Amino acid sequence: MNSGGDQGDSSLSDADWERFLQESEDGVRDAPKEPSARARMVTRRLREEDARPEPWRAHQPPRPRRRKGWYALGVLAAVAVAVVALNPGRVTGWFTDGSDADATPLAAETSRPTAPPAGGSAARPTLDEPFRGSPAARWASGTAGISVPVARATGWMSTSQVARALDRSRDFLTASSLDPGVLRGERPTEAIALINPHQPKEATFLDRSLTAPSEKYNPLVLFSRFDTSKVKLVGDVVKTRGRITYDEGDKGALKVTTDVTYVYPVTSAEASGDDGRVTRVIVRREVVMNWPDPSKIVTEPGTFSVVSNRVDTTNAGCETYNGYLTPSFTDDRESGDGAVVDPYDRSTTMGERTGGAGDEKCGTATRS
Repeated sequence: MNSGGDQGDSSLSDADWERFLQESEDGVRDAPKEPSARARMVTRRLREEDARPEPWRAHQPPRPRRRKGWYALGVLAAVAVAVVALNPGRVTGWFTDGSDADATPLAAETSRPTAPPAGGSAARPTLDEPFRGSPAARWASGTAGISVPVARATGWMSTSQVARALDRSRDFLTASSLDPGVLRGERPTEAIALINPHQPKEATFLDRSLTAPSEKYNPLVLFSRFDTSKVKLVGDVVKTRGRITYDEGDKGALKVTTDVTYVYPVTSAEASGDDGRVTRVIVRREVVMNWPDPSKIVTEPGTFSVVSNRVDTTNAGCETYNGYLTPSFTDDRESGDGAVVDPYDRSTTMGERTGGAGDEKCGTATRS
């Protein structure tokens, strides 16, 4: 018979029960410990959050992935930057069609270059872009391309007098090589007015060269002229690059040297509309002049004495002495027994370019 509160017979002996109680009091090293109330609360909260449904449009940042393709492009970009730094002129050609319309203008030439100019292409000039394909596309126009140095007192002249002489030297270049009337073959009256008339040989040269031009009396050493019955200028822009330098000359004179390259775009006078073939005439001219002390040399105020002059032309008619720049409008490149030269190269002196006095052989131009 069972008494009240009795849960049935126990399967543990009295000895086992005593041992269990003793171990409970002493504690067992590997027995699990009951978690604290705070730990149970945190565990229950995490379980509840894991069981919540994911909200609609919830944002989960994607796992970052390594993109081998972009890594390769980065390497190529680094190589390209290095190539541009080493040779920017060559890389420029990769992204252009030969047009020079967006080319960056060159800074003024203040000293002799050390190499021929970069740039240019095989693109042909057109009526709308007469300097297309030429290094001159980056040159300044007219007198803006002629660098004038800072004046300082030299010889018999004060600083202000030197400045005035330099300005008038540039005026001569304008009147002799840029004036529209002179380019059309008219008499260079303003330019001649700046030359000292008390030079008998120079006066004879000026008269004969303009009335009866010849190899000996060639006006092109001082002036740029075209025969308008055969040639017409394209537009009203002449590209220039060069500089004026000075020092003290004989008897305290101010010795001024002008070294300028002029690029004239032209077409045949017989062409009409857009049918004309455009070509370029390139003239590099050096004129050395003295602004003498009037107390030592007979002169007129505001005039200079011609010391020397040299000219080198491309596509202007080799061994043609008719007093005009005479271009060819065919594909035949001007050539001869002289040196092969780049007409845009200003790294050599005019003496080196022309080979000295008496050496006037026709050469071959590498480009126009």
